[in-house]
Parts: sequence; structure tokens; C-alpha cells
Amino acid sequence: MGSGHKVSFVSLGCPKALVDSEHIVTALLDAGYDVVAEQDDDAEVVVVNTCGFIDAAKQESIDTISQAYTQAKKVVVTGCMGKDPTELRENFADLDFVSGPAEVAPVLSAVQSYAPVVTGGGSSRSMPGYFDPASAAGQRVRLTPEHYAYLKISEGCNHKCSFCIIPKMRGALSSRESADVLAEAEQLVEEGVKELLVVAQDLSAYGLDIRYRESRWRDRSIPARLLNLCDELGSIAPWVRLHYVYPYPHVDHIIPLMSDGKILPYLDMPLQHASTDVLKAMRRPAALEKTLERLHRWRQMCPELVVRSTFIVGFPGETDQDVGALLDFLEEADLDRVGCFTYSAVEGAAANALDDHVDERDKIDRQEMVYEVQAPISARHLAAKRGRTIRVLIDDARSGQIIDGYHAIGRSSADAPEIDGSVHIRSDTPCREGEFVWVKIDDSDEHDLFGELVGESVRFG
Repeated sequence: MGSGHKVSFVSLGCPKALVDSEHIVTALLDAGYDVVAEQDDDAEVVVVNTCGFIDAAKQESIDTISQAYTQAKKVVVTGCMGKDPTELRENFADLDFVSGPAEVAPVLSAVQSYAPVVTGGGSSRSMPGYFDPASAAGQRVRLTPEHYAYLKISEGCNHKCSFCIIPKMRGALSSRESADVLAEAEQLVEEGVKELLVVAQDLSAYGLDIRYRESRWRDRSIPARLLNLCDELGSIAPWVRLHYVYPYPHVDHIIPLMSDGKILPYLDMPLQHASTDVLKAMRRPAALEKTLERLHRWRQMCPELVVRSTFIVGFPGETDQDVGALLDFLEEADLDRVGCFTYSAVEGAAANALDDHVDERDKIDRQEMVYEVQAPISARHLAAKRGRTIRVLIDDARSGQIIDGYHAIGRSSADAPEIDGSVHIRSDTPCREGEFVWVKIDDSDEHDLFGELVGESVRFG
């Protein structure tokens, strides 16, 4: 049982921030607090893990903190907006506590100062200890469903993109030892995780800062290289999915792991634009011809490969010709999934000083143009799966309810949770969340697949 001290916790932002939230929630539970993952009128303290990547995210953070002040005696703010608390202090002069991202101990200390727990009061969960990013892996409470988890392998970033302030908020690249990552992965799988979503700000740079140092895992030394890590992870978890991969040459060596079924044939690769001039202004790599060549070669090596990417339109100085170059690239690259964001100025970003900022209406128009080009491409990729039988991981068994004729919702190897599509399943027998099943696809649209459960469930572990 907990101490009777209730703490509300609100997590905002990206999967990397979600992992930070999980570590903080774990620490609070281990200290004896009752933690609820929502705002609660009965809470003594509200903890808000903020996002500060773009203005819209900042506003959401500020709105959430405002609401917290109407519901709790004390408010603890952490996360990316806390790295430079100037804006927070301007909005909340009496803010109780602020810390930067991934700062577990200071947040716990702040909560303890506002709502002290009597020593020896016990923990409200059975797993002892909590994960310290600077040490070996440990158990943590997760805010995702039981069957998938994010596995963060590094913190920070060495890039100097002109639209981004992540290095200012989270620092330079700081990679974890490979043995620590593998120990955490193994623990997660023992807890029932079927899918590991490997994340970092730049996954491809993993290990660069520690010179790919080896660490002991079981009976051997494993270098801190993405290739070696993926090879090992593929022996631990049924599904391993890679997020935020830059198209560096060494990624070529990871594709065979996908074609061999060791890790999922899926790459989340944020390219941001296709115009050489815009990419230079963004301070991003501008060799799009090499990227196209690499995509073509990867698909030859692994025909099942699925590539999703994100792009920004309306960047300062972007012309109609630049947008045309992006649309042409989309046609040629033939990507499976695309996300498109309109440029948003971020306080402290170098791009703010650039000339020729684009009108907001034009940004929206350009975003719509991107989706108009991409929609039929995505629809064609999905339509090609009609008639095939594919493996699906069940996310929602719908508690026996039938909605629009479908009994359950899952994801294929081509679909990451919350950002890609779903597989809608008809079934004569109940499905269970977190189990693998085989589904014969008989329909599709530009986002989702539809089909019927066939054969027996496939279970791992």
C-alpha cells in the first residue's frame, strides 16, 4: 500500500520524454506515493513533464501547468521547458519547483519536501529500485501498454539544426553502455514486453561519444554500436523497431538484420526536406541523391522494408521551387508513411534570425500539398498487402465489443504505435491484448488495413 499521499503526473512530448516520465513515476512509487497518470483534485502535488520543442508544445505545457494550479497545493515542473525556466517564470511567478529533462532525483526530492512520506512507509509497487540513467539498467513502471516499451539508448544530440534547440535542452550526445541497454531490454521482455521501440534523438550516432566502447554482456564484450546492439536485441525481443535513424552509410549493415528477420524491417528516418537550399539553411545533410540511392539499395536488400519520414514545410526562405523539389522527392522516394509539420519558430533557435519567413496560410497550403501527393502513395503500399496473411500484434481487444464489424485492433510490423496505421480484425474467437496473431488482409485505405483472423495465435517467450 502507498503512503496516502497522492501525486498526479502528466507527461507531455515525445517518446524520449515518456521514458523520463516512467523513471520519475517509478521513483515516486518506490518512495511510497500513490501516483495517478492524470490531473486529480485530491492530489497534494502535480508533476508536469513539459515539452518545449515548438511553440504549440510550449503552450500545451503552460496550459497544463495552469490547470494544475487549480487542482493541487503544489506544482512540480520538469522536462525540456525547465532547462531554461525564464518563460515558465514569466507565466508563473510563484512556481514551486522547476528542473530540466531526465532529472529524476531533484523531482523526487521536491515532491518529498512538499508531501513528506514517513520513513519505512513502504512502497506501492513490488519492484524494488528504479532506473538511474547513469548506472546499470533497472526496473521501471511503464506508461505504455504492457506489451510494448520504449528503450532509450542515448540522450542528447550533436547536430546543430537551425530549427531545433534539443542540444541546448538535453545536451550533447551521451550514449549508454551496450550492456546496460541489453540488461534493460531483457528485463522488459521478462515483464511481458513483446515489442521494443528503440529511441534516441539520433539513433545512428549511438556510441560515437564513447568511441563505441565495449562492455561485458553475459560471456562476451559488446561494442556500443547500433549494428551490434540491434543484433543482440533481436535475440532478446520478438519485435525490435528503430526510431529516428539518420541515413548514415553504416545503416547499410543493419538492413541484412531486417531481411533475416532479426529486427523489424522498419525505419523511422526524419529527413525534414528535399530542397538543397532549405536543407542547407536548416543545417542538415543535403545529399538527397545519396539518400535516394540508399533507399533503392535498402529495398533491394530487404523488399519488405517500410520507411516512414517527417518533413517541415514553411521554413524561412522556402520558395515554391523548394516545395516542388520536396513533392518530386516524395514521388521518387516512394515512402510508406509521411508526417508533415509546418515550421514553428522556437525561442533560441538560429532559424529565427533568417529572412523571408513564410505566411501561416502558405504553410498550411504547402502541408496540404505534401499530403495530397503522399496519400495515394501510402494507399498503394497498403493495397499491395490485400490477399496476404500477416503477423499482427493486438493492441486493443475491445473487451468483446464489435465496432463497425471489427472485433480487435492491432499493428503489423509496418506500424509503430500511435504514429502509423492499424489493422482492424474480424474474428470468431476472442483476441487478447499483447498476443501475436495471423490476419488475412482483404481491404485497406490510405492509413489502415482490414482483415480476418486466421490460424492459431503465435506466442513468444
